[in-house]
Amino acid sequence: MAPRANKYGEGREALLAATVEVVAEHGLRGLTLRAVAERAGVTNTLISHHFGTKDNLLDEAVAWATARAIRLSDLSETETIDKDFASALVELVSSEPQLQVFQYEFVLESRRRPDLREKAVALYEGYIRALELALVKQGHHNTRHLARAIFAALDGLVIQQLTVAYPESVRDAIECVGQLLEANLTRSHQPS
Repeated sequence: MAPRANKYGEGREALLAATVEVVAEHGLRGLTLRAVAERAGVTNTLISHHFGTKDNLLDEAVAWATARAIRLSDLSETETIDKDFASALVELVSSEPQLQVFQYEFVLESRRRPDLREKAVALYEGYIRALELALVKQGHHNTRHLARAIFAALDGLVIQQLTVAYPESVRDAIECVGQLLEANLTRSHQPS
C-alpha cells in the first residue's frame, strides 16, 4: 500500500488527523486501527509503534484536535468576540468540520462509556479555560461561569453550523454574543 499525501503532515500528526477523520465520519464505534491505517495510507504496525493501543491513539487524538481547534480559532488570544472572531470561527468550522464533529462524537460517546468522561470533561475545560483567559484580558470579573456560558453559546452555534444553520446566520449570532459580552462589561464597570 503506497502512502498517500496528508494535508496535516507526516508521521504521528498524520495518524492523529486520520483518527479525527475516521471518528468524524463513522463515530467512535467505527474507530479501528485498520480504518486509521487505511485513511493514513500506512500499516497497522506503524500506528501500534507510535501509540501502542487504540485507547492511547484516541487520547492523543482528542488532545491534538482540541489544541488545533483552539489554536486555529485563536480562542485564548482573542481580544473580543467581534466580526473578525466570528468570521474566523465560522471559517474554521467550514474548512475543518471534522475537528468539531470528532469532538462531539467523543463527548457523546462519554455518555455511554464512563471511562471517557474525565477526558470529555477535560476537553470542554480546555475551551472554557481559553475563554476565561480572553475574558480576563477584556476586563471581565468572575469569569468562570461567564466563560462556561459563552462557551455553551459558541458550542451550540458550532453544532448548528455543522447541522442546520447557514454559516452567515451563525456568524451573525456569534457577533451578537460579542455584543452581549461588551454590554456586560460596560454595565459591570459603571458606578453603582
